[in-house]
Amino acid sequence: MRVRRKVGVCSASVVGVTVVALTAAVLSPPVASASPTLPKVPVAQGYGGAVVSDTVESTQAGLDVLRRGGTAADAAVAVAATLGVTDPNVAGLGAGGYFLYYDARSGKVYTLDGRETAPAKADQNLFVNPATGQPYAFADAVTSGLSVGVPGNLATWQRALDRWGKFDMSDVLQPAIRVAEQGFPMLPAIHDQIVLNQARFKQFSSTSALFLPGGQAPAVGTNFRNPDLAKTYREIARHGTRAFYGGPIGRDLADAVQHLPLAPDATVKPPNGTLSVNDLRAYRALDQAPTHISYHGADIYGMAPSSSGGTTVGESLNILDKFDIGNRDRTQALHYYLEASKLAYADRGRYVGDPRFVNVPTDALLSKSYAEVRGCNIDPIRARPAPVAPGNPLSPGPCMPPPPSVAAAPDTEVHTNHFVVADSRGNVVSYTNTLEQFGGSGIVVPGRGFLLNNELTDFNFTPTQGTAPDPNLPAAGKRPRSSMSPTIVLRDGKPWLAVGSPGGSTIITTVLQILINRIDFKQSLPDALAAPRASQRNTPTVTAEPAFITANPGLAGYGHTFTPQDEIGVAAALEFLDHGQILAVGERTRRTGTSAGVVHPSH
Repeated sequence: MRVRRKVGVCSASVVGVTVVALTAAVLSPPVASASPTLPKVPVAQGYGGAVVSDTVESTQAGLDVLRRGGTAADAAVAVAATLGVTDPNVAGLGAGGYFLYYDARSGKVYTLDGRETAPAKADQNLFVNPATGQPYAFADAVTSGLSVGVPGNLATWQRALDRWGKFDMSDVLQPAIRVAEQGFPMLPAIHDQIVLNQARFKQFSSTSALFLPGGQAPAVGTNFRNPDLAKTYREIARHGTRAFYGGPIGRDLADAVQHLPLAPDATVKPPNGTLSVNDLRAYRALDQAPTHISYHGADIYGMAPSSSGGTTVGESLNILDKFDIGNRDRTQALHYYLEASKLAYADRGRYVGDPRFVNVPTDALLSKSYAEVRGCNIDPIRARPAPVAPGNPLSPGPCMPPPPSVAAAPDTEVHTNHFVVADSRGNVVSYTNTLEQFGGSGIVVPGRGFLLNNELTDFNFTPTQGTAPDPNLPAAGKRPRSSMSPTIVLRDGKPWLAVGSPGGSTIITTVLQILINRIDFKQSLPDALAAPRASQRNTPTVTAEPAFITANPGLAGYGHTFTPQDEIGVAAALEFLDHGQILAVGERTRRTGTSAGVVHPSH
């Protein structure tokens, strides 16, 4: 029996408060006490639970909850809330995501869909300019109220605690509140993201007050505090999630979307959005069955639609299953990897959307028989020109040459945040959440200290599938398709791997490549994450890290051409070893490295 302190809902006196003060950062020179003692290391091994996340403070928050006896769900909420402080351009209260949970008691994998939703007034023409009848330019749509979906993170956190937690929300928010109050050293990555967004952030009074005090990004190493976010978290801790989904925080959020907090010297006037307090009240994080395939003796669980991660990773692996790539020449094996993901991405664009609005053939996409038909389209010695056409999972028919292609659906996802957690009981979390762009919509809710997402720009602005229906057009209450791919892998019915990554539409291929590195190529988990990456998303060229291009010159002979990209993904992973040990693995160098930790290190 679990014992919790009960958290009340908003009282009438609290509901009546209207916050009008601008959000502002508080800066001070570096302070030793503001930094946690945990070193930033990419790999850790030991017992009693583990966390891998983007920042030292968030990993420390999760480990502290585990040491107090919390479950993986408790620790995950503490990590996510703290990332809202220390990784503010990527995630937080204004964001949404997908939560995978392995429950040791039942031996099953469960998922929560916490994706943002379109407001009730949205329709297929959400991103069509009424003055011109043409779609808005993507850059104009991003930095606007139109791009903001109803945030799902807080509802996901509460649902995870209700189902699998030992502590209540007020307990697990305490680490984030402390970091927001005391501050943390401004990291180069966050500084660079602010500089990247400086022109956008200057358009909004509340955003520039938080991220551009004195008109400039805070210097690297400066102690960066966010007292408004600490106050917001305290209000949620005191009054429950209704303070956000319909209470005073929600009213401030809706007001910021409907009446953008433009700076007096703003040079643009973006369109307002329609997100309302009623949209917030109506939001629910959805319990969902995971996707599941078997691959080389492992059971691989992923996120079902509205995410395309589970179906596309799963279909790609099913296609690869017939080629035994682990026993092939590495160049040919990578050729099969690129061609399999190309085919799966074609099906993703044609069939995957929010299943409450479109009939997604998930089981058919993940069937071995369909993978057999799709795999026969791979030429063993030559890359097929992209974009390739989707197949027909409901009537795959015999193996035939692919029909003429349609233009590939655009992918506008960019940046995300992923972390993994395990506890001493054997429970595991793999959780990806995001604002979408670095800096989301660019809008900080005045007086609340958090950025709002631009997730609705993950919808297709206009139809992309020719004469076929487009599954990813906007609609009221609909969740835009995502590439987020949190994954948990079981072997012999027990957790073996947990993995995921940020990276927008490259998330799917990042997770896929890590899995084949570990399973087929027998690399250690640290090497599987560190290996150079390439991403084929049914596009004419393959996006690849320069080291991948240099290391694999033979792929040019198969007809593959490359577009270099400095970094792809920022993965986090766990591997469960013998005798109860856990190997926690983050990035060595990507995004200046990530933070892995275990409760009791073994060496």
